[in-house]
Amino acid sequence: MNHIIHVILTGGVGSRLWPLSRKRFPKQYLNLFKGGSLFGMTVARNHALCDKVTVVGNCDNYLLSKEIMEAQGVDYTDIVEATPRNTAAAIAFAAFAAQPEDILIVTPSDHVIVGDEAYEHAMQEGIEKASKGYIVTFGIQATRPETGYGYIEYEGDQVLSFREKPNQDTAEDFIEQGNFLWNSGMFCFRADTFLAELQQFEPKVYATAWAAWQNRNGDMLDEALSAEIPSISIDYAVMERSKKIRVVATRFEWSDLGSFESLYEYLKETGHNVDENGNMVIGTELFTAFVGLRNTILVYTKDALLVVQKERSQDVKKIYNTLERHQSKLID
Repeated sequence: MNHIIHVILTGGVGSRLWPLSRKRFPKQYLNLFKGGSLFGMTVARNHALCDKVTVVGNCDNYLLSKEIMEAQGVDYTDIVEATPRNTAAAIAFAAFAAQPEDILIVTPSDHVIVGDEAYEHAMQEGIEKASKGYIVTFGIQATRPETGYGYIEYEGDQVLSFREKPNQDTAEDFIEQGNFLWNSGMFCFRADTFLAELQQFEPKVYATAWAAWQNRNGDMLDEALSAEIPSISIDYAVMERSKKIRVVATRFEWSDLGSFESLYEYLKETGHNVDENGNMVIGTELFTAFVGLRNTILVYTKDALLVVQKERSQDVKKIYNTLERHQSKLID
């Protein structure tokens, strides 16, 4: 009997949400939301769809996942990566842990999704296609020319192309053409289908990931063997090369909350205070006044303060990258 397994990927740092999001406490565990943490909402959202759960985490965050899973009373398989090697390897580990005929629903742990019925309908459509041997990606209806997302060009359930994050003009062209979806980073496939395609297109990723898996110590993967795995995303390794790809054009509302602009919009919709000029404070109840500023976000933490124009929030990653180059403890 095959199982439907929810595979939760937790490896993201959320660098564009610094200083809220840190290596040891990334955005998916922050309790900023009415439903709790993004990780907790991800688990609950898929509970009725799947009969097993696998969490692929890392040394920095697996205990955070464990705390939430235990609080929700969810039994799960824990896979702890010794060093991050991107999504192709992470998903391969989950597939190694499954039976060949099991169907995996792979989701990030840091997305907001609204519309339970539409979500369930999309997942059921994905499961049906996956059972026929297809590798399914889920596309989101593009509602604006967003430069922070990748895009899927499609016709029916056929993928015509995958596109990288575009500039503003290109994003506007995509919206005008009308046959482009945002790439959600969610997938569905049989374990054996994915592994066969990975082995065909990226045999070194497959072989080195298998070696690390075979030599794991309990939930922990071997660090030296893991370091040998090429770091490559599922998009480059499989999705852009396989002939078995199908897309489900979804109807639910979605955000990856990948920037302070998207977090701002979500918090505003759920009742977070915004002043008459569109300014918002996150992280403190200290009285804060904005003079001569519009659409500005002030983010407070105990060791850092960020002030950012909402429309420039993608640039926060530059600050994170600079701190990382200087090995600053402010990103830990």
